[in-house]
Amino acid sequence: MPTKYLTRLKNRFAVAERTMAFQFEKPPHFTFRAGQWIDISLPHPSETDEKGNVRGFSIASAPQEDFLLVATRLRDSTFKRELAKMPLDSEVQIEGPGGSLALHNNPARTAVFLAGGIGVTPIRSILFRAAKEKLPHRIFFFYSNRRPEDAPFLEELTRLQQENPNYTLIATMTQMDKSPQPWTGETGYIDQAMLSKYLGTAQSPIYYVVGPPGMVVGLHNLLNQIGIDDDDIRTEDFGGY
Repeated sequence: MPTKYLTRLKNRFAVAERTMAFQFEKPPHFTFRAGQWIDISLPHPSETDEKGNVRGFSIASAPQEDFLLVATRLRDSTFKRELAKMPLDSEVQIEGPGGSLALHNNPARTAVFLAGGIGVTPIRSILFRAAKEKLPHRIFFFYSNRRPEDAPFLEELTRLQQENPNYTLIATMTQMDKSPQPWTGETGYIDQAMLSKYLGTAQSPIYYVVGPPGMVVGLHNLLNQIGIDDDDIRTEDFGGY
């Protein structure tokens, strides 16, 4: 059962344009599985709205890391304004963990992650756990964003391939015409051609689709259209982000 803990905000930093990560102390005895989420409660906010003072966040840090990391788009909501201006060392309450998104156990089956934008957060946790534990799973991560500057954790997820030779990142940008940055990776939306290009040798893959509801539905439909059974598809959508 989820348990309540008190913790403190220790750091915050930008991980993409209009996207901020928040690092909290990991409470003693708090454990979770990579891919799970927590609820964060603000005890004494200066303002609130009809949704109250609690929001759910996927844990972006791996279980082996000595802190809890979450990230969010900085949309104009009272909760996010409060979180963005809260002084460091402020106390918050977390409750959890919850959620069932997790890397499958059978290392003979390939893991294929499909995500966009802030949907990367639970996948970051899973990928860093796999690297730190040297798991034998073959992993592909198709990561779609408008521009490189919109892609949370892009640089460290790219570097992680050097630590884990079983992991391949396929980052793709859909609006490079609006970016001044150079880009030599994939462009366009994740589609059948892009999947086929990289997954030719994938063994009995299990697909994980994470992101905004519209993207999750679209990619789920794509996988069904190319013959992937729902038993091999796991989804989690991020409404309201």
